[in-house]
Amino acid sequence: MQTIVGPSVSEYLYQLLPERDPVLAKMEEVATTRNIPIVGPLVGRLFYQLAVLHKPKRIYEMGSAIGYSTLWWAKALSKGDEVHYTDGSKENANEAEGYLRQGEVLDRVRMHVGNALHVIDSLSGEFDIIFCDIDKGDYPMAFKKALPRLRRGGLLIADNVLWSGRVAEPSPDAWTAAIKEFNQLLYSTPGLFTTIVPLRDGVSISLKL
Repeated sequence: MQTIVGPSVSEYLYQLLPERDPVLAKMEEVATTRNIPIVGPLVGRLFYQLAVLHKPKRIYEMGSAIGYSTLWWAKALSKGDEVHYTDGSKENANEAEGYLRQGEVLDRVRMHVGNALHVIDSLSGEFDIIFCDIDKGDYPMAFKKALPRLRRGGLLIADNVLWSGRVAEPSPDAWTAAIKEFNQLLYSTPGLFTTIVPLRDGVSISLKL
C-alpha cells in the first residue's frame, strides 16, 4: 500500500512513534509477514484519540480482519462500552479473539462472523462511531447502511479513501470508482460534515449533525 505523503515524510512519522504494546507490535509483524491489510499505527493512534475525545458507548466496525483496529478502539473504551468486530472469516475472528484477549480488552468486544453489511441489520440501536474498511467496491452500500444507524453527533470513519492516489486519476477501475462515489456521498449529503485526512492511505471523518 502506497502512502499519500512522500516516503521520506512517512518514514519520519513512523520514526516519531513511541513503541507499541507487545500485542499491537505482534499484530503489525503478522500483518507485514502475511500481507494482511491493517490501518497501521499512525491511523490506529488517530482512532484511539478520536475515541478518547468522543467517548463512544457503541462502535461498529465494518471489516475487522485480525482485529488490529478493533484493539485500538477497545483500548479507548470504558467498562461497559462495546465495539462490534465483523469479518467474514471464522479463522480471522478466532485469531483476532486471541489478540484481543492478550490485550485484555475482549470484554469490550462483540464478535460477529459474517458480512458486515448484513450483520448490522441483526443489531438494534444506534452507534456512536461506525468505521468502514470492507471491500472497496462495497463502500457506497456501506454508506447507505451506516448513515441511518449512526446517532446525531456520531462519527462515520473510513479507511483507504484516497486509494494510493488513484481517486485523482481518470478512467478509474471499479473499486476506485466506488471509493470516489463514497467520497462524493460524504461531502454532498446534507447533515454530514466531512474531512479527509491525508494520513497513510486517506482517512475520512464525517460528523453527523
